[in-house]
Amino acid sequence: MSEGVLTAAYIGASILFILSLSGLSNQETAQRGNWFGIIGMAVAVLATIASESVTNYGILIAVIVVGGGIGLMLAKRVEMTEMPELVAVLHSFVGLAAVLVGISSFLGAETFNTVAEKVIHEVEIFLGVFIGGVTFTGSVIAFGKLRGSISSKPLMLPGKHILNSGIVVASVVLGVMFASAEHDNALTFLVIMTGLSFLLGIHLVMGIGGADMPVVVSMLNSYSGWAAAATGFMLSNDLLIVVGALVGSSGAILSYIMCRAMNRSFVSVILGGFGQTAVKATAGDEGPKETIATTADDVADMLNDATSVIIVPGYGMAVAQAQNTVYEITRFLREKKVNVRFGIHPVAGRLPGHMNVLLAEAKVPYDIVMEMDEINDDMEDTDVVLVIGANDIVNPGANEDPSSPIYGMPVLEVWKGKTTVVLKRGMATGYAGVDNPLFYKENTRMLFGDAHDSMTAVLSHLKK
Repeated sequence: MSEGVLTAAYIGASILFILSLSGLSNQETAQRGNWFGIIGMAVAVLATIASESVTNYGILIAVIVVGGGIGLMLAKRVEMTEMPELVAVLHSFVGLAAVLVGISSFLGAETFNTVAEKVIHEVEIFLGVFIGGVTFTGSVIAFGKLRGSISSKPLMLPGKHILNSGIVVASVVLGVMFASAEHDNALTFLVIMTGLSFLLGIHLVMGIGGADMPVVVSMLNSYSGWAAAATGFMLSNDLLIVVGALVGSSGAILSYIMCRAMNRSFVSVILGGFGQTAVKATAGDEGPKETIATTADDVADMLNDATSVIIVPGYGMAVAQAQNTVYEITRFLREKKVNVRFGIHPVAGRLPGHMNVLLAEAKVPYDIVMEMDEINDDMEDTDVVLVIGANDIVNPGANEDPSSPIYGMPVLEVWKGKTTVVLKRGMATGYAGVDNPLFYKENTRMLFGDAHDSMTAVLSHLKK
């Protein structure tokens, strides 16, 4: 393939990636956006394979078959509840690839016309390896936290900010030494810096609490994009630079939007986190200190008598795989002319847009899925608010208790509904490790058990 045709293919793929991002910004066009991305990636891969820079097709085909087979297997086996973990793992692959490509690029016998070209190339290698190392280990720790194999509580080492700053300063010093040293010594400095970047990625994410994990996932997505862009500079690949910049900037913007939705400082999320201590309901809270349990039959009767219902899904709905049953209940009530809507918090679940994806999978109409800002004002006029497996995003302590670690975080004000029904397995705290006074309010009813089983029982009683 000639250089001109390759450039044209890369431009076309870049346009498709931009259209993909545009489509993914809206639920109605998300599927079309996915197809744009798939086609763009196919064009990019095929054009690269057909370029003059690829010569050993045997090894390339073997790698594609193995990698494609693993990807296909994972796509078939991974449940929707495991998507956050999968995304974290994929970010780690991008980071590790940037590290390996950077080291390989340094070890390659590349010649430069000027000293300036050599220094620029070494700076590109340094940045790519550093960002890739942070992304790799940070994503592995995020995977462990999302999966529950690592505690969601933040690791609070004494002087943690000094430690992080020290690692960054030491890496910069090593970078200067790397750019000015002979080849063998430079490799030593590069390897030491790689180890420091791994340590920084571990410590940064270990120091972030559970409630901030959706922001962390989107931020790691941004890191992976910048690592890819740095790799593109290393390889002089314009498409990789464009794609990396798109992913890096969109991930950073998404993280910023989510931080604003949580009334959190972007810097404070990256350097610290919620969930340092569990907070009990304070004595100033109104209502009984014991929960009021209910049954599926009672909840069905409440829904039958209601004229307006708001459903607030959370990670518990995802774990129980209750979204299809919830849609069946929604369809049944809407046929009875009940006004049913869904309230979605920006950080519900373990991944940005997690609940939107689950509801779309269950065929819930897009027009009844509302964002937090759109639906909060309607809570007071709602007969029944059904909270399915959500915890931190419906915690009144965020509004009422200045001592709460999540104080100031905008939440769905479900307690303002005439009756609030909370579906939970037990009384455990949410991912932030913060107790929820909602459970003890006079108008709250607790329906304990698996959300799928509970919703199935409610649907069965409704149909009677």
